[in-house]
Amino acid sequence: MFRGFATISFYADDLAKASEWYTELFGFPPYYAFPPAPAEAAYIEFRIGDDEDEFGLIDRRYAPAGAANSPGGAVMYWHVDDLPATAERLLSMGATEYEPITPRSAGFTTASFVDPFGNVLGIMHNPHYLGIAESRAQRER
Repeated sequence: MFRGFATISFYADDLAKASEWYTELFGFPPYYAFPPAPAEAAYIEFRIGDDEDEFGLIDRRYAPAGAANSPGGAVMYWHVDDLPATAERLLSMGATEYEPITPRSAGFTTASFVDPFGNVLGIMHNPHYLGIAESRAQRER
């Protein structure tokens, strides 16, 4: 049975630059690297958002055989509090638009961008996410 999102992993040809870029985007550095310093990392990981979801960056040398180097396939969307501001920030940091800000039904809005390392990063306004977060906060009170 599926229990919840565990980890999303992106690949990068230059893991050090990807780490710097995502550190700037998230506002904090990764909490984990393997192998540990002083060795050059092959994998780094951030904890993101309310549930501290795992966001991993892997040196592209370790990608599965036949993995595509161009954007495509599934898009993982992250709920953000201010979608237009987050979209502008991504563009100002060198990401390129993959899908423009697109209103969907029932208050959902999505957009996606290609980071400088070729990965698709989705962002969205998600009313369900907000409802679940509010329910959780009420239970914890």
